Formats: sequence, C-alpha cells, structure tokens
Amino acid sequence: MRGAGGGANLLALRSHNTALVLDLLRKAGTEGISRLELAERTGLTPQAVSKITARLREEGLAAEAGRRASTGGKPRTVLRLVPEAGHAVGVHLDRDELRAVLADLDGTVVARRHAALDLGAGAEAVLGRVAAVVGELGAEVAGAAGGRSLLGVGVALPGPLDHRRGVLHRVTGFPEWDGFPLRDALAERLGGVPVVVDKDTNAVALGLAVGGEGGSFAYLHLGTGLGAGLVVGGSVHRGPRTGAGEFGHQVVQLDGPPCGCGDRGCVEALCLAAVARGEMGEAARVLGTGAANLVGLLDIDRVLVGGRTVEGAPGVFLGGVRGVLEARARRTGEECVGVGLVSGESRVAEGAAQLVLAPVFGQDG
Repeated sequence: MRGAGGGANLLALRSHNTALVLDLLRKAGTEGISRLELAERTGLTPQAVSKITARLREEGLAAEAGRRASTGGKPRTVLRLVPEAGHAVGVHLDRDELRAVLADLDGTVVARRHAALDLGAGAEAVLGRVAAVVGELGAEVAGAAGGRSLLGVGVALPGPLDHRRGVLHRVTGFPEWDGFPLRDALAERLGGVPVVVDKDTNAVALGLAVGGEGGSFAYLHLGTGLGAGLVVGGSVHRGPRTGAGEFGHQVVQLDGPPCGCGDRGCVEALCLAAVARGEMGEAARVLGTGAANLVGLLDIDRVLVGGRTVEGAPGVFLGGVRGVLEARARRTGEECVGVGLVSGESRVAEGAAQLVLAPVFGQDG
C-alpha cells in the first residue's frame, strides 16, 4: 500500500463542479457521455467542462469511450469514468467480528476479508488488526493501474460517536472506548491514509441512498446491538452533535430490564432479551414498536430492516414489523409505510467504503 500522496491528490479533486462531472461520468457507465452533454446537464460552460475533464484524464479518472454520432458536424468524443483508478477500503467493526471490503470508484467490491474480533480487547489490539487487514487489501491494488493508492478508509462501528472528529463515545457495552480518537489514531497507524469514522447504521443508510433508495427512510440494524440510520430528504441525518439514530436506546418500558447503556427498558434490551429466549416473534414486535415511534416522529416513507439477527429469521421480522406498522396506520387513518429487508453480510463494510467514495461524487458522506 502506498502512502497518502495519490489518495490526497484524488481527494483534492472534490470541488463542487468536479464532483458534478464525476457523478455524471459514473452514471453514464461504459457508454460514456460527451463534453457537450456534461455542460448541458451541469450548467457549466463548455470551457469549464473541458478544463475539468482534461484534469480528470490526466489523473487517470476519466478516459475516452469512443465517438458518438451528433445531429450535425463531426462525431462527439465521449468520456467514461475509470473505476479502477481509485479504491476505498470499508471496515465494519462489530463487537465480535471484523468485515472489510475493497471497492472501486463504482462501489464494486473487488476483495473481501472476514475475521473474528474482540472489540473489548483494547485499542492497540483492534487498531493493529484493522491496519493489517487494510494493508492486505491495499496490497491487492498497489501494483495495479500504475500503482494508484487508496482514496481512504471508512470505518463503521456501533455508536454513539462523533462522526466529525472521528472520536468514539461510550460504545454500548464497551465504555473503555469513550473519548478514543479512532480516526486520527488509525490514520497515523496507516501512514497518513485518510480515514472516516461513522456508525454502522449510518454507513448502511448512506450505501442505500447512493444505491438508489429514494425519499426519507429509516434503516434498523439488529445484530449484536440495535441502531438506526436515518435518511431525510436524501441525506443521512446525523444531527448537530452527530448523535442521531440511537434508536436502540429509546425507553419503551419504564420498569423494564437493565440495558448496557445504563437505562432500563430500552428497545435494544427488550429485543436482545427476546432473541436470547428464542422468541423471534416477540423481538420483531418490539422492533416494530420502535419503528412505529420513528414513523410517528419523522413521517418517513419507508422502514428497512437488516443485520445478522434479522437475517436469521427475515420472514418473522418483516412480518412482525409490518404488522405493528399496519396496526398503527389503521388507528391513525394514515397510509402504512413500506417495509423492506436489507440483506448481505458485508452491507455495513460496503457502506463504510461509501463514506470515502460518496463525497467524491458530491453525495453525502
């Protein structure tokens, strides 16, 4: 893996106008798009587009994709994105495992890693494991395509945390991480490669939005814990202190069982207790109750559920959550929001890669 030089150069291209052009190049796919079309769709002058595309070609991010007949005059040269020109590593740190992916500029996963992990083993052990995995994945592209370096590394893990500063708060069940500057510590360990840190739920929500999930929705992730990623108006909603989405710690039973956060009767505690008893139907009902609270508060369009526990009994959880939301809709006279399943063991890691990639194309990261 090379140092941060190439990655920093690529990240420096993320001006608003350049991002507009890159996004259109990506959406055009292998068929490409002409400079005239880029100017028309971005509102930029042809001269500005020519300067931007010349720089992108110089950096290896864009290439000619042939010629296309025009309505008059000579055929137009069309350009395409070069997906292999840059890569991002996405890392999912769960309480008991690590998953990582290497994704190209299109977001296509070209390599994966999976290993056991003890999040409570301490910062030194966890950082060392992450750095080793990033090094392995980075080595797969270090000698390819002219030795281009990584754009950066996205790390997603349970919250709460400060997304802007990359500092962890009291991760539920692991208070020893409180105040740890994960972003800066990992960037130093990686020799200056840019690092972005966010909650696992936000990473998945971003990946879904980038992948075309429209409108306002909530992604509910039930695995070793429970949290939510919120997309409002097409952007991930983190809040002014980046603390939004602590869905699992809304209290729904005042005299309920203790939760790892220190409160009692949290949705997470009730859900996980039902799962431990093997009562998946009850866990789904509790999850649905929390989802109904979100729908009532935010008036979102859709509720999506995922995570390893949900994937163990997808029909039960989809049916249970949908049943609670349908009952709410009958009471209120409102139209019931849609409910969907998000599957895939690496969805968090793939979303973590988008924490790096999405801003390159002018999307929320």
